[in-house]
Amino acid sequence: MVGLAFVIHGLPKTQDPLGAVDMVQGIGFYPGWFWATALAATEFFGGLLLIAGFLTRPAAFATTIVLLVTVWFHWVQLGQGYKGAELSIIWASVTLFFALNGAGRYSVDRLIGREV
Repeated sequence: MVGLAFVIHGLPKTQDPLGAVDMVQGIGFYPGWFWATALAATEFFGGLLLIAGFLTRPAAFATTIVLLVTVWFHWVQLGQGYKGAELSIIWASVTLFFALNGAGRYSVDRLIGREV
């Protein structure tokens, strides 16, 4: 489910990867074109990797970083505190779980011998 959520959330960004340039620069990530493209790729392709259970740990680690940035953005930059960052905290917990534990029994990683 977490992979599907990332694919759905990242799909519009892949269709216009430079559409988030102002947003990422607004929170201090320069050059914006690079970070906006990286955000789109991480959300969409990271989500696909999580769905398949392929390269699960790196994909989950990358998506956890994205989510921690959104926690900071909502909590600190927008001043919304826990209420604004709550969903990002929950999703970051889920992706961190997969980063630490891998995909599990029914994954491509397990099938090809990358997970024990």
